Amino acid sequence: MKELITQEVIEAGIFIVRGHKVMLSTHLADLYDVEAKVLIQAVKRNMDRFPKDFIFQLTEDEYKILKSQFVTSSWGGIRRANPYAFTEQGVAMLSSVLNSKRAVQVNIAIMRAFVRLRDVLSNRKELTYKLKELESKIEKHDADIQTIFEAIRQLMAPPPEKPRRMIGFKQE
Repeated sequence: MKELITQEVIEAGIFIVRGHKVMLSTHLADLYDVEAKVLIQAVKRNMDRFPKDFIFQLTEDEYKILKSQFVTSSWGGIRRANPYAFTEQGVAMLSSVLNSKRAVQVNIAIMRAFVRLRDVLSNRKELTYKLKELESKIEKHDADIQTIFEAIRQLMAPPPEKPRRMIGFKQE
Protein backbone atom coordinates (compact mmCIF):
# COMPACT_ATOMS: atom_id res chain seq x y z
CA MET A 1 0.00 0.00 0.00
CA LYS A 2 1.29 3.45 -0.93
CA GLU A 3 2.09 5.84 1.89
CA LEU A 4 -0.52 8.47 2.50
CA ILE A 5 -0.20 11.54 0.37
CA THR A 6 0.89 14.89 1.82
CA GLN A 7 -1.43 17.86 2.31
CA GLU A 8 0.47 19.74 -0.41
CA VAL A 9 -0.21 17.01 -2.98
CA ILE A 10 -3.89 16.95 -2.04
CA GLU A 11 -4.19 20.74 -2.17
CA ALA A 12 -2.49 20.80 -5.58
CA GLY A 13 -5.29 18.52 -6.82
CA ILE A 14 -8.08 20.91 -5.82
CA PHE A 15 -9.34 23.05 -8.70
CA ILE A 16 -12.04 25.66 -9.17
CA VAL A 17 -14.51 24.52 -11.84
CA ARG A 18 -17.94 26.09 -12.37
CA GLY A 19 -17.39 28.10 -9.22
CA HIS A 20 -16.83 25.01 -7.03
CA LYS A 21 -13.69 23.67 -5.41
CA VAL A 22 -13.38 20.17 -6.86
CA MET A 23 -11.07 17.20 -7.17
CA LEU A 24 -10.97 15.15 -10.35
CA SER A 25 -11.77 11.45 -10.47
CA THR A 26 -8.34 10.73 -11.96
CA HIS A 27 -6.54 12.38 -9.04
CA LEU A 28 -8.85 10.82 -6.46
CA ALA A 29 -8.31 7.37 -7.96
CA ASP A 30 -4.58 7.88 -7.66
CA LEU A 31 -4.92 8.97 -4.01
CA TYR A 32 -7.18 6.00 -3.20
CA ASP A 33 -4.78 3.72 -5.09
CA VAL A 34 -7.51 2.38 -7.40
CA GLU A 35 -8.08 2.69 -11.14
CA ALA A 36 -10.21 5.64 -12.20
CA LYS A 37 -12.73 3.33 -13.87
CA VAL A 38 -13.12 1.35 -10.61
CA LEU A 39 -13.79 4.57 -8.71
CA ILE A 40 -16.39 5.74 -11.25
CA GLN A 41 -18.05 2.29 -11.31
CA ALA A 42 -18.42 2.42 -7.53
CA VAL A 43 -19.98 5.87 -7.82
CA LYS A 44 -22.35 4.81 -10.61
CA ARG A 45 -23.52 1.83 -8.54
CA ASN A 46 -24.44 4.35 -5.81
CA MET A 47 -25.66 7.34 -7.83
CA ASP A 48 -28.42 8.03 -5.30
CA ARG A 49 -25.65 9.16 -2.92
CA PHE A 50 -24.21 11.63 -5.46
CA PRO A 51 -26.60 14.43 -6.43
CA LYS A 52 -25.54 16.89 -9.15
CA ASP A 53 -24.03 19.29 -6.62
CA PHE A 54 -21.70 16.50 -5.39
CA ILE A 55 -20.37 15.32 -8.77
CA PHE A 56 -20.41 16.38 -12.42
CA GLN A 57 -18.52 15.40 -15.54
CA LEU A 58 -16.18 17.93 -17.10
CA THR A 59 -16.99 19.22 -20.56
CA GLU A 60 -14.40 18.88 -23.29
CA ASP A 61 -13.54 22.61 -22.99
CA GLU A 62 -13.20 22.45 -19.19
CA TYR A 63 -10.93 19.43 -19.49
CA LYS A 64 -8.76 21.12 -22.14
CA ILE A 65 -8.44 24.27 -20.01
CA LEU A 66 -7.38 22.29 -16.93
CA LYS A 67 -5.06 20.09 -18.95
CA SER A 68 -3.39 23.11 -20.57
CA GLN A 69 -2.52 24.49 -17.12
CA PHE A 70 -0.37 21.47 -16.32
CA VAL A 71 2.51 20.03 -18.29
CA THR A 72 2.60 16.62 -16.66
CA SER A 73 2.29 13.23 -18.28
CA SER A 74 -0.37 12.13 -15.78
CA TRP A 75 -2.89 14.20 -17.77
CA GLY A 76 -2.00 12.41 -20.98
CA GLY A 77 -3.06 9.13 -22.45
CA ILE A 78 -6.10 8.06 -24.41
CA ARG A 79 -9.34 8.75 -22.62
CA ARG A 80 -12.82 7.58 -23.57
CA ALA A 81 -14.61 10.06 -21.33
CA ASN A 82 -13.73 13.25 -19.55
CA PRO A 83 -13.00 12.95 -15.83
CA TYR A 84 -15.60 13.62 -13.18
CA ALA A 85 -15.31 16.49 -10.74
CA PHE A 86 -16.19 15.83 -7.09
CA THR A 87 -17.11 18.71 -4.82
CA GLU A 88 -16.12 18.59 -1.16
CA GLN A 89 -19.40 16.85 -0.34
CA GLY A 90 -18.86 14.39 -3.17
CA VAL A 91 -15.41 13.51 -1.87
CA ALA A 92 -16.87 13.04 1.62
CA MET A 93 -19.52 10.70 0.17
CA LEU A 94 -16.79 8.60 -1.47
CA SER A 95 -15.85 7.26 1.95
CA SER A 96 -19.24 5.54 2.12
CA VAL A 97 -18.72 3.97 -1.30
CA LEU A 98 -15.07 2.96 -1.00
CA ASN A 99 -14.84 0.93 2.19
CA SER A 100 -11.11 0.33 2.52
CA LYS A 101 -8.97 1.57 5.41
CA ARG A 102 -6.94 3.60 2.92
CA ALA A 103 -10.11 5.26 1.60
CA VAL A 104 -11.06 6.38 5.09
CA GLN A 105 -7.55 7.72 5.80
CA VAL A 106 -7.34 9.48 2.45
CA ASN A 107 -10.79 11.00 2.96
CA ILE A 108 -9.76 12.40 6.33
CA ALA A 109 -6.66 13.94 4.76
CA ILE A 110 -8.72 15.40 1.89
CA MET A 111 -11.32 16.87 4.24
CA ARG A 112 -8.51 18.51 6.22
CA ALA A 113 -7.12 19.95 2.97
CA PHE A 114 -10.52 21.40 2.04
CA VAL A 115 -10.88 22.95 5.51
CA ARG A 116 -7.37 24.40 5.31
CA LEU A 117 -8.09 25.79 1.85
CA ARG A 118 -11.32 27.36 3.11
CA ASP A 119 -9.38 28.99 5.99
CA VAL A 120 -6.72 30.31 3.61
CA LEU A 121 -9.36 31.74 1.27
CA SER A 122 -11.21 33.27 4.22
CA ASN A 123 -8.02 34.92 5.49
CA ARG A 124 -7.26 36.11 1.97
CA LYS A 125 -10.70 37.71 1.68
CA GLU A 126 -10.20 39.40 5.04
CA LEU A 127 -6.81 40.73 3.98
CA THR A 128 -8.25 41.93 0.67
CA TYR A 129 -11.00 43.79 2.53
CA LYS A 130 -8.49 45.38 4.92
CA LEU A 131 -6.26 46.40 2.02
CA LYS A 132 -9.17 48.05 0.19
CA GLU A 133 -10.15 49.82 3.40
CA LEU A 134 -6.59 51.12 3.81
CA GLU A 135 -6.47 52.21 0.15
CA SER A 136 -9.70 54.17 0.56
CA LYS A 137 -8.28 55.91 3.65
CA ILE A 138 -5.13 56.80 1.73
CA GLU A 139 -7.18 58.07 -1.20
CA LYS A 140 -9.22 60.19 1.21
CA HIS A 141 -6.03 61.64 2.65
CA ASP A 142 -4.51 62.04 -0.82
CA ALA A 143 -6.85 64.96 -1.43
CA ASP A 144 -5.79 66.51 1.89
CA ILE A 145 -2.13 66.01 1.04
CA GLN A 146 -2.63 67.55 -2.40
CA THR A 147 -4.29 70.59 -0.77
CA ILE A 148 -1.32 70.97 1.59
CA PHE A 149 1.16 70.75 -1.31
CA GLU A 150 -0.82 73.34 -3.27
CA ALA A 151 -0.75 75.70 -0.27
CA ILE A 152 3.02 75.19 0.07
CA ARG A 153 3.52 75.88 -3.65
CA GLN A 154 1.54 79.11 -3.31
CA LEU A 155 3.69 80.19 -0.38
CA MET A 156 6.86 79.37 -2.30
CA ALA A 157 5.80 81.23 -5.43
CA PRO A 158 7.11 84.76 -5.76
CA PRO A 159 4.48 87.40 -5.06
CA PRO A 160 2.90 88.95 -8.13
CA GLU A 161 4.56 92.16 -9.21
CA LYS A 162 2.70 95.33 -8.28
CA PRO A 163 3.05 98.43 -10.43
CA ARG A 164 5.90 100.50 -9.08
CA ARG A 165 5.30 103.93 -7.78
CA MET A 166 7.45 106.57 -9.20
CA ILE A 167 9.90 108.00 -6.82
CA GLY A 168 10.54 111.66 -7.00
CA PHE A 169 8.63 114.57 -8.37
CA LYS A 170 6.04 114.31 -11.00
CA GLN A 171 6.73 116.38 -13.97
CA GLU A 172 3.87 117.81 -15.82
